[in-house]
Amino acid sequence: MSARLRHPLTAVAATVLLTVPWLGIYATGSAEAVGTLGTVAISGVAVLGASFLLAWGAETAEKDVPRAFAIAILAVLAVAPEYAVDALYAWTAGANVGTERGIEAANLAVANMTGANRILIGLGWSGIALFTVYRTLSSADPAVVRKPGFLRSTVQLDRNLATEIAFLLAATAYAFVVPFGAGIGIVDTIVLVGIYAVYIGIIIRGDVEDHDEQVGIPAYLQSFPKGRRIASVLLLFGYSGAMIYTAVHPFAHGLEEIGLALGIPPFFMIQWIAPLASESPELIVVAYLVNKARSTAGFNALISSKLNQWTLLIGTLAVVYSIAAGSVGALPFDEKQQAEIWITAAQSFFALGVLANFEISVREAVVVLVLFASQVLAEFYVIRTTAEPAATELSILILYAYTAVYLAIGAALFVVRRDEVRGIFGRTAANARSALPGRSKSPEHAD
Repeated sequence: MSARLRHPLTAVAATVLLTVPWLGIYATGSAEAVGTLGTVAISGVAVLGASFLLAWGAETAEKDVPRAFAIAILAVLAVAPEYAVDALYAWTAGANVGTERGIEAANLAVANMTGANRILIGLGWSGIALFTVYRTLSSADPAVVRKPGFLRSTVQLDRNLATEIAFLLAATAYAFVVPFGAGIGIVDTIVLVGIYAVYIGIIIRGDVEDHDEQVGIPAYLQSFPKGRRIASVLLLFGYSGAMIYTAVHPFAHGLEEIGLALGIPPFFMIQWIAPLASESPELIVVAYLVNKARSTAGFNALISSKLNQWTLLIGTLAVVYSIAAGSVGALPFDEKQQAEIWITAAQSFFALGVLANFEISVREAVVVLVLFASQVLAEFYVIRTTAEPAATELSILILYAYTAVYLAIGAALFVVRRDEVRGIFGRTAANARSALPGRSKSPEHAD
């Protein structure tokens, strides 16, 4: 193989080519000409290519900005389509206040948001943990600790993730209060967006760590002079973000049409299939990082995505709704969506209890996955076999039952790991103090 073929930019060019067919279809508006299956295939390949470009941009950026901040930007870009989908439903709800269409759109906005958040933990956190351990069967990963016993091997996380875990726990605690209001309102926006703003203010002031020794494309781009390196990162972020934003919607819509043709209920599609498509760039990026034995960075991306969705995404809904309505208001939701918010908060509480000791075992990952999958399948069975309004009543009972299970297991984990939880908040407080004006260096943290 010639040196030219081995050049890193050859791989970049090949990856960009994966997005070109979709770019042509999008520019010419010819999606109908290729049909539903063609649109799903072409847009899906574009999402795949854009996800790799996004990952390379984030890895390159680690040379100039704190890793947590680079990954936070990656997370926002990767889940941007989810924001757009929810914003569309919130806008429709605000533009049709008091009508049946507006009420339905408001409930769909909440359902899509809660579905996306639960997928990120139920499939994302558990799936990536299992993939990380599975990968060590063929290659080493320093984050994986093999332990004797049934499903005892663990993925060790970097304790520098304490700040992300602490802020996600704060957002989760507040989320339990949201259903008690008349809807998702501006106060919720202020609190949740404020939590995320403080988090960004802390991590952006962090030191630029001695980044992992990169190989391939990130190593090549990091060798550029600073000006060209930053321009490369911005180009990768900009192009991949645009491709993901334009391609994920048709990809998700195509999957919805295929699902409806197979008899899957529309509401179920909006809550689970569409968010799964929207989350695909994030999951692809994380799988790529894990495949490079960078599981810590992968989990950082997953936790960062959960944090921005659990704060910015919820906060955005009230703002969009109010703009569309022409006055400040709260996005309403019914009893079913109230229960959806509670189970989503409870799942987050449980998952944070799992990560409180900065590791996740295969056994814990399986429990996270089984709880998530069994609840979705149970609701799907009820929807398919029971007529309304009994179906909704049974669904709500299922949601409350799983909420109780999540809270019970989560509380037990936090009690057992209370010393680690105190350490998380201690490290976060130290990071916050170091981010204050006049503090230029991050303190050393004890484990």
